[in-house]
Order: sequence, then structure tokens, then C-alpha cells
Amino acid sequence: MKILRHIAVVLLVLLPLGAGAQSNHVRRAMEKAKQKQEEMARAQVSRESNRPVSGGNMRMIVENGDTTFLDRLPAVYILGRGKHTSEKAWREYYKLVWRFARVYPYAQAAGVLVKQVDSTLNVEHYGFIRKDRYISAIQKELFRDFEGAFREMTISQGTVMIKLISRETGIPPYDIIKNYKSGLAAGFWQGVAKLFDNDLKSNYDPQGADKELEELVQAWHRGEFRDLYWSVFWEDPPVITLPAKYRVK
Repeated sequence: MKILRHIAVVLLVLLPLGAGAQSNHVRRAMEKAKQKQEEMARAQVSRESNRPVSGGNMRMIVENGDTTFLDRLPAVYILGRGKHTSEKAWREYYKLVWRFARVYPYAQAAGVLVKQVDSTLNVEHYGFIRKDRYISAIQKELFRDFEGAFREMTISQGTVMIKLISRETGIPPYDIIKNYKSGLAAGFWQGVAKLFDNDLKSNYDPQGADKELEELVQAWHRGEFRDLYWSVFWEDPPVITLPAKYRVK
């Protein structure tokens, strides 16, 4: 699992030390979603009052003198309120959805890469020098393939990605950093995580602290995340295209 050191190094070295930009992005997306909701509400009032709605004519079917109008609506993921009983709780959930959409493909890539590297090392039985050269080559590929994307991430996005990497690899985030970088670095990033109400020392807990994150993972694998994201932000999630060697098959 030595390759995790390089994944952690790439992530921790390149992440910026600010999260304000992301908060602004989420706020603007939520404002945009609210505007779209208001527009749809006005359109609904317009339909009910038999006023024409811009955007084209609706299809209709006439049967036995009765007219039925047909329209095509986008799929909507129905969210149960659950514990989100306050506006603050909903905002935090929206932020989690926003961050997840932008980092989960990279966490999946980490899981794929770890399996590939472990498989190669198990088959080839490299000596120390060849193994070190192989790992160094993988590190260069990671920087080449992901440096640009990681530089655009915020710390809060990176914290979510570390949790998801832990899920994909089975190793707690704190241990990844401590074992493959240093205890000092692990302590620093643990302090940063605390600022965002996270604990890197905790195991990924799909039934407890990470339940909402796990629900997003499951929605992703069921093919429902796009609808969930659209129902929150009224737009499609970002498309993240990874090099073929990192894609989940």
C-alpha cells in the first residue's frame, strides 16, 4: 500500500489553504436553484390560468372530445427530510452533495490505482531498487494526471476526498497521512479537518458519522446521483473524465 503515500502527498501538497471560494460557489448554485424554482412556480400559475408559456407548444391528445396535454418533465429524486429539519442542516447537506460530486471520481481512481499497483508488486516481486523506481514512476504519473484538478480543490473538498479514499482502500485518513508522510503532517491536517467538523482519525463509518456520504455513494452506484444533484441544484453535476487507466470497470 506504499502508493497511498504518494496519493496523500499529491493531495496534501496541492490543496489550497482556503474554503471561501467553494462556499461562494455553493451559495450561488443554491440561489440559482431558488430562481429556477420561482420560475417554475410562475410557469405553473401561467398554465393554470390558461396563459401561454414561452418555450414552445405542448403536445395534446383528443379522445372522445376530451383534450389531454402532454409535457416531458425531468426526473426528480425525492429527498426525505430525515434529520434535515432546519435551514442550516439543509445547507450543510447541499454542501456535501456539491463536494461529493467533485471528488468521488478521484477517490474511485485511488482505489483502482492501489489495486493495480498491489497486483503488479505481488506478481513481479521487485527488489528494493526496481520497486522504488516503479513507485517513483507512479508518483510522476499522479502529478501529471491530477495536479491541475487538485490545485482547484478546497480543503473541505479534500477532506471529503480523503474520507472517500479511506472507504475505497479500507485505511483511516489519519493513518494514511501518518504512516506514509509524517506524524507532524497528520497532526496538522487533523487540525484543519477539525475546523470543518471532521475527524481524520475516525474510520469510515457508513452507518454512523459517514451515513449521508455513504448514501451518496450508493445513489452514485445505483445511477441515481444525477437526479439527486439536479433536484438540489437544478443542473447536472460536473462531468469528470479520468484517464482510462484510472476508471472503474
